[in-house]
Amino acid sequence: MTTVELTRLARQAYDEVNPSINAVIEFYEDAETVAGADGGLFHGVPFLRKDIGATEAGRLQENGSRLFKGCRSDIDSYFFRRARAGGLRTLGRTTTPELGSTVVTESIVNGVTGNPWDLERSAGGSSGGAAAAVAAGITPIAHGSDGGGSIRIPASWCGLVGLNPSRGRISDGPSNQDTSFGRSRSFVLCRTVRDMAAALDVFSGPHPGDPFIIVQPNRSYVEELSQPTGRLLVGVARTSWGAVDLEPEVLHVVEATATLLQDMGHTVTDIEPPYEPVEYSRTYVASPTARWLDEAAQVMGRTISADTLEPVTLKRYEYGRCLPLARAWDLEEALRKLRFRVGEAIQRFDILLTPTLPKVAVRHGGIYSAMNPTISPDEYVAVDTAICQYTGVFNVTGQPSVSLPLAQSASGLPIGIQIVGRFGDEATLVRVARDLEYARPWHHRRPKIRPAHS
Repeated sequence: MTTVELTRLARQAYDEVNPSINAVIEFYEDAETVAGADGGLFHGVPFLRKDIGATEAGRLQENGSRLFKGCRSDIDSYFFRRARAGGLRTLGRTTTPELGSTVVTESIVNGVTGNPWDLERSAGGSSGGAAAAVAAGITPIAHGSDGGGSIRIPASWCGLVGLNPSRGRISDGPSNQDTSFGRSRSFVLCRTVRDMAAALDVFSGPHPGDPFIIVQPNRSYVEELSQPTGRLLVGVARTSWGAVDLEPEVLHVVEATATLLQDMGHTVTDIEPPYEPVEYSRTYVASPTARWLDEAAQVMGRTISADTLEPVTLKRYEYGRCLPLARAWDLEEALRKLRFRVGEAIQRFDILLTPTLPKVAVRHGGIYSAMNPTISPDEYVAVDTAICQYTGVFNVTGQPSVSLPLAQSASGLPIGIQIVGRFGDEATLVRVARDLEYARPWHHRRPKIRPAHS
């Protein structure tokens, strides 16, 4: 099948399902002629870009916000240079909550993104548009980014594979290397472990200006798919790590996966929560977002107000403006202490097994939306860190972690399970994910919203 034929199939799927899920906010008018390598590992596979983070020169980059409406980037991120070299062809933009800041993809500027498995429920955030588009069959893979769970959360709720690589594995240059104190990384959402491994090969590697160069792999990640896993010591989280309790169905899947790993020959040991919830929430208190927004608004000649920012974002901006510059040290210290605390608690394990989230996909609106006019900044941080209790901590430590769609609830909603590796060891995650995909395959599961031809 030719590149143009693949593009037309993606356009057909977009026309058919996007009116229901609202995942893609722009399908490029020139999609059939976008640049990309003829070969590469992906050979012309259609791709989509999340509307925040990595950029394409000349394309709109609106960050899910009225403040940035109509803005275009003037640079290509290293990420999209590698995407083109790897044979991926980027055909459009996907939805994200304002500034990528919430676990649900809802915004004033772009509306609500629905979950293809149940349109009354969230696709997750902040890469919710990417996840919904892949789950619904518009493209088989899409760009995402993860600063606290923003790839793994929508992967869990939409039944996909979502990897957050080690800090430094994927460069966010040339303008955002090690962004957000090293917590945020760009990567993809996809359907299979093979696609995840191929994407690691396409996007991995250092660039000039990166703050450090992580240890490079011994072989390609696609080659890792044929390597033995060995015997691993697995730490299993069966208890809550935050203020939100595990739903019984989620706990059941954790226990079933632990038994499966034990049956594969691995040693399984329960672990206690490796940190206190307040330790994680402190890493969000002194966010530098306010200063960045001031600078961006000044460059664009725009004003920050209720007409340009959503209620929660505006409150957090105003709160951040009142913080003294010295609070940046508090943030650095909070991050250092959390890395040390968690590192000591889990250093003896080869991998960790946790829920990705404590619950299945939530309904639209409510406490997780940035459009909620009643919630305070402190309340928002509390609810956000509570539901991200298993994901955000590994953005701080820098360890790779992947959500795998290993089960469904009785009502048919996907349940993701997270596997966490040692820093720099994506290879072990690739092999374990391969084993679990083979033992508990998910390819036969399909959401309600799909193209007729799929």
